[in-house]
Amino acid sequence: MDDAVGTLTRGTAEGGLTTGAVARLLGVAPTTLRSWDRRYGIGPASREGGRHRRWTSADVGLLECMCGLTNAGMPPAEAARAALAAASRDTRARPDEPSRSRTPSSRTPGASFSTPGASSHAPGALPVGRARRECRGLARAAVRLDAQAMDELLDATIDKYGLLAAWESVIMPTLHAVGRKWETVGERYVEVEHLLSWHVSSALRRAAAQRAPTAGSGVSLLACTPGESHTLALEALAAGLAQQGLPVRMFGAALPVEAMEEAVRRTGPAAVVLWAQSRSTASRALVARVESIEWGVRGARRRPAVLVAGPGWAGQLPSRALHPSGLAEALDVLAVISRR
Repeated sequence: MDDAVGTLTRGTAEGGLTTGAVARLLGVAPTTLRSWDRRYGIGPASREGGRHRRWTSADVGLLECMCGLTNAGMPPAEAARAALAAASRDTRARPDEPSRSRTPSSRTPGASFSTPGASSHAPGALPVGRARRECRGLARAAVRLDAQAMDELLDATIDKYGLLAAWESVIMPTLHAVGRKWETVGERYVEVEHLLSWHVSSALRRAAAQRAPTAGSGVSLLACTPGESHTLALEALAAGLAQQGLPVRMFGAALPVEAMEEAVRRTGPAAVVLWAQSRSTASRALVARVESIEWGVRGARRRPAVLVAGPGWAGQLPSRALHPSGLAEALDVLAVISRR
């Protein structure tokens, strides 16, 4: 059974879902749900003990309609009126059923995210497929440009699964879905990609700041090759190293060759990671140049281990450079090198 449907079924059997559970299900910040309830009447039909919100499947169906309309660009107040009117029409069409009887499987046209098994061509839908529930929630929040929801979902996902699993199972699939959507609809969704990338970057930095570096470990220097602007994968690597207490220097996008050489000489790193997203930015000559840099006193000169990372190196790997297959392997290799 699909995660979302299973969650909804269990919640209904237990008397309804909590606001937090619904927020995770739909990719909406809990504060947004409370605001919609207070301002527009888009809330649960009943409350536990008269105070605590408990959301039924019909309530969630109404919320999904609201989310679909706001995702399509409709202002919240107008979307709320339209969603409530649609629910009212649906109830009049089926008078024997209780109010808000529409379930998530019978969405109003225009709702932006289909559950797995439903049509993947709903307006605004990102092709996340049968990914984790958190992936679908993050995608919904991204399309809605809901900054607060993205921050809350990203932090909760990293805290729950750990940075590595969160990156591989939630963050990357969502980023790829945004990229695929952007490729198929022209210039639309560029703003979604930019905002999502910014919030992913911010979440990675928050995760990296949770632990101070351990003394005695060698530094890893991370940089994109000249001309390369894609940094998120390197940022994930930097955060993963920081969480292990390993010192790291992240130099970001398009570091010039001369600046890279100076950074290596000044920091004396145990390892240098060079990221290239495309073949045009991968350079074997650059790798050889970095490998040749030396520092230290005469008679005890040292050179860094060089790792190349990213899809740009496919088919043109330097002979001696290490090439980890993914984030997990890169973290393992750098941990060994740093602790020598």
